[in-house]
Amino acid sequence: AYTAPSTKYLALFTGAPGETGGGTEVSGGGYARQTVAFTTSGNTTSNNAAVEFPTATANYGTVTHVGVYDALSSGNLMAYATLSASKTIETGDVFRVPSGDLDITLN
Repeated sequence: AYTAPSTKYLALFTGAPGETGGGTEVSGGGYARQTVAFTTSGNTTSNNAAVEFPTATANYGTVTHVGVYDALSSGNLMAYATLSASKTIETGDVFRVPSGDLDITLN
């Protein structure tokens, strides 16, 4: 039986991850994965609080994907998705996901 990790982490990518991981996760510039909590209803789960990344101290590039991991670093990629709109993050910018805006369909 699968036991979900008690803490999940949201990661930002500038290159697409895949089923086996990979992709290009943002690094440097003050970036760190952020904790994310979900509420599930039926087969959809959504973040139940805003997720805010630290202010970028260097350019991240263009964020195109997000991923959910079971660890703050390394770990297992549990889910990933392409953003509906890419976002270029430059020095001084903050990447924020409002509560309820990250939806994952479970199957």
